[in-house]
Amino acid sequence: MRETPNPNTRVVPDRERPNSWVVRIGGTEQSFVDVSDPTYLEFEYVQRIAEVIDHAAEPGAPIRVVHVGGGGLTLPRYVAATRPTSAQIVLEPDIALIEEVRAHAPLAKMSGVKVRPTDGRSGLAEMPADYADLIIMDAFDGACVPAELVTREWFALVAHVLRADGTLVANLTDKAPFAWSRRVVAGIRELCPTTIFAAEPAVIKGRRFGNLVVSSGPTLNVAALERVASRATFPYRVISGPALTNWLGNAHPFADSDTQPSPPPEDFGVTTLTRHKE
Repeated sequence: MRETPNPNTRVVPDRERPNSWVVRIGGTEQSFVDVSDPTYLEFEYVQRIAEVIDHAAEPGAPIRVVHVGGGGLTLPRYVAATRPTSAQIVLEPDIALIEEVRAHAPLAKMSGVKVRPTDGRSGLAEMPADYADLIIMDAFDGACVPAELVTREWFALVAHVLRADGTLVANLTDKAPFAWSRRVVAGIRELCPTTIFAAEPAVIKGRRFGNLVVSSGPTLNVAALERVASRATFPYRVISGPALTNWLGNAHPFADSDTQPSPPPEDFGVTTLTRHKE
């Protein structure tokens, strides 16, 4: 007799790739993990974040990374594989999920990854100044980016923990007219004028809901990231400089007093998010 799947299970085996797992929450696939090859990245937005990681320092050099949001620990595994001995801290309040991920897809021994059972705002507030080379924001409450992680006050905290030459990269989700994400990017740009975002043309043109990967930092290698985009098998665009200024328009950053979570996919008639391979 076939066993009935547990509806509470959030880490399920991938049907196509051996030794791989998908983190699925509320019908949304939020993480993909290949235990055998942590450099294999299924989701395109994760590939965009990995490109920033690749250019954050000399190839292979260890860096200090703070991950706001844990999911399947996909990006911590990638950093550990590509930049061995990197010190990594993951801020993730859903410890039951982390335990389930570790049970099915355990981290490699001596990975250098430490998971702290706390939300991003509380966890970052406890960290010392000038600690991190890179802060990665990939945190969701269900299908939405939490409201407390997109305000001026939050980005001031990010700036406190980042080193002077450090980089922030954040995964946002939205759809045209981008009223919410424009305000978030405006807040990030206040942190540092060297700010860009990467997205698929269909998302930028408003044809569908999707990811915007925002990167910001004084040493951000914009030219290198634009070259990577120009060579991509599946096209995406990097928006920077005057084009970003035009896209932002007169958007004003969120403050703690008026902040909002990202709009859920169903606001745009999307019932589930799909993965995109490259």
